Order: sequence, then structure tokens, then C-alpha cells
Amino acid sequence: MVPTTSRRRFLAATAVGVATGVAGCSSWSSIGDPGTSGSPSAIADLPDAVGLETIVDGLQMPVAVAFAPDADRRYVVERDGRVFVHESDGLLEEPFVDLRDAVVTGGERGLLGIALHPDFAENRRLFLQYSTQRREGTPAEYDHTTVLAEFEATDDGVRATPESERAVLEIPQPSDFHNGGDLAFGPDGYLYVSVGAGGGGEGGGQDVTTDFLGSILRIDVDERADDQEYAVPDDNPLVGREGLDEYYAWGFRNPWRLSFDGDDFYVADVGESSYEEVNLVEKGGNYGWNVREGTHCLNADDCPDETPEDVRGGEPLLDPIIEYPHSDAAVSGVAVIGGYVYRGSDLPALEGAYVFGDLQAAGRLFAALRPDDDGLWPTTVVELPDDGANLEQILAFGRDGDGEVYVLGVGEDGGGLFRIVPVA
Repeated sequence: MVPTTSRRRFLAATAVGVATGVAGCSSWSSIGDPGTSGSPSAIADLPDAVGLETIVDGLQMPVAVAFAPDADRRYVVERDGRVFVHESDGLLEEPFVDLRDAVVTGGERGLLGIALHPDFAENRRLFLQYSTQRREGTPAEYDHTTVLAEFEATDDGVRATPESERAVLEIPQPSDFHNGGDLAFGPDGYLYVSVGAGGGGEGGGQDVTTDFLGSILRIDVDERADDQEYAVPDDNPLVGREGLDEYYAWGFRNPWRLSFDGDDFYVADVGESSYEEVNLVEKGGNYGWNVREGTHCLNADDCPDETPEDVRGGEPLLDPIIEYPHSDAAVSGVAVIGGYVYRGSDLPALEGAYVFGDLQAAGRLFAALRPDDDGLWPTTVVELPDDGANLEQILAFGRDGDGEVYVLGVGEDGGGLFRIVPVA
């Protein structure tokens, strides 16, 4: 296991080499006991291994990718503040946008998220989330400000300029780690924004009245209120109740990568000391941090199943759908990296599986299937043979318009974007 500081500040860690063996274990349930939930026969039908096809190489630390809906084009986010365009004939030399003068890095800060507007083919609007110096309204003792910004691309989709930037939302951040940073448009057309708890066990997650820390926000970027650069959907769960209207769900530590599959909303949350988790998030859900870590109590022998009655009427603390311990030799993970449900055609055996990874377990992926009951999802190890990618850290995933899933990571030869394919 890597040192605690490397796990907690996983974007700042140097590459961690891992073995590709899985201690003789080819599958495991979400609680480390194979066959205790879901369908063991179904999970056994998933592939034991997949390959990685290099799409883009020569990157430094790629943390997100977005796929153009109207062209063979990918927008790859580098944590240092640049977004690069990759097309069928290769990577364009000039960045799509270069925000290095504004973006601060170190710790887990940087340019962390991208989302193309659902009508990007027509309006060329996109959104980026990045760390910058403290702005007005950020307390002096805080570390930095997170900015959610809108940009407009050129008609050909290959350039955007800093001059087109419009700050939509600014979030004071107390720490240089646990910042979240991912973005995604839901099937409802609203933008979902992940925000980390901003520190250790004392960070946010349960207080929904004073700041956005430890949450998933949901905003309407096609409308503007009188005093802000966005509108709040009328059906957000705290509208008309105690709490900030922008909240969609809360109780997260460091939601690192989120994705939609139809109406299903997946959010992976990096754990503190012992457990990693993935949540199937619902509107108004409380996912337990900093009372729980996964399904387990945090620093206590027992913990409640719900908030006190005087805290939003005693709302339940919801369990994750996937959980794995740092101590499981079959997994050997320390920081979950959220992925996507596979809907492509290259790997029919993977259809419908949620594919994800772990920062340290770069020699393998994980795949989980929805069980027949409401229990934790059975999960299996999917090995990555040494086929040229040589990944040492997995940083993020992506999914294109055809449902194929991609891995972003770094290795001995730098960073890259890789498509999951059948083993050669």
C-alpha cells in the first residue's frame, strides 16, 4: 500500500508501479466474499482480460476526455491547464485552449473537468472546471478558488480562446486536495458538478447550508438568475427547504469521475483509510461522508443509518453499489477511479458492465454488474496484458458516442488515451 499522503493526494503522487497478478482471484463481490450478491454466473461471463489500443500518446497527465458529437474528434484535458484536440490524423499541435496562466496545480489542483453542451454541434458551448488563485469572496485562509467556466469553440470546433471565457460559478476551496472537479450533462440537460469535501475527516459533506463542499451540484446553464450566471432547476431537492438550492446530492469525500448511463448516475468516491466506493446517485441522496466510509463507520464502533431528526427530517445515509477494501489482495487499490457502463460493439461480453479502475491497480480494470436484488454489485478483475500501454497510473475514463470505453493514464513513456479492445 502506498503511503497515506500519496493515497489522499492521488493526483500529486508519482507513478506507482503495481503487479498485474491478482493473487489467484479472478472475481470478488463488493464485500470481498465471492458469490454473496448478484449473479455469480453472469459475472463469470465477463472477459478475464482486455487490451488497450493507443489513441493518443505523448501527454503528461490527462485527466478527462470529451467526444465531439459531430466529428471524429476528441478533446483531451491536461491537468496543467491545456485542452488538446485529437482527430483522425493525429493530435493538433496548438491547444484547443491554454489556461496555464490561470490554472494552479500542485496537490490535486489543476484543470480537472470538461463537458460539452448537449447542443455542442450547434452552439459550440463547453464547460471547464479548474483551480485558480483565490478570488474575491474566498477566505484568506483558504487555499484556492475552483472556477466553473463556459467557453465557446470556433465553428470548426478546433479552437477556443480564453477571451470567450465566462465564469459561471466560483467555489472557495480550503485545501489543495479533495477537490472533485468532474462535470457531466445529464439526460435532463442540466449540468452536474462534483465538489470534494476539501480536506481530511474534518472536511465537508454533511453541512448543506454554508458551502458546496462534499457534493454534487445540479444547475441550468441555459438560463440565468438575476444575481448569478446560471439558474437552479425548480425540482432540485433543497429548493424551498433548508440548504443551498444548487445541491443535488451530498455526503461525498472526493467524487473523482462521474458518468451517466441513461438515467443511471454513477459517482465514484475516493475513500479515506480503508474502503473505496462507487455510488448510484439519486436526487437528494446523502452518501454518508464524513460519518461513513462506504458501508462502514468512520472512526467509530457504530454509526447511525440516518441523520438526526432535526437534520432534514432524519434522511437515510445511502450505501454504495460497489465497495472494496484496501486490504483485499485481489484489488490492492487505494483510490477509486470512476468509469462508464460499456455500451459498445467491440466487446459484446462486456455489454452492460460498469467498467472502472483504481489509481494504483493500473495493471487491471474492474467490471461490475447490477445484481438481481438491492445488494452490493458483484465485481470482477479484468486484467490488462502488457500490450504496449504500460500504464502505471489510471487517472480517468471516457466513453464515446458508440459506447466504447477509454482509459486515460500515465506510464513509463508519459500519458495517453487508450481504447479498451479485445485482447490481441
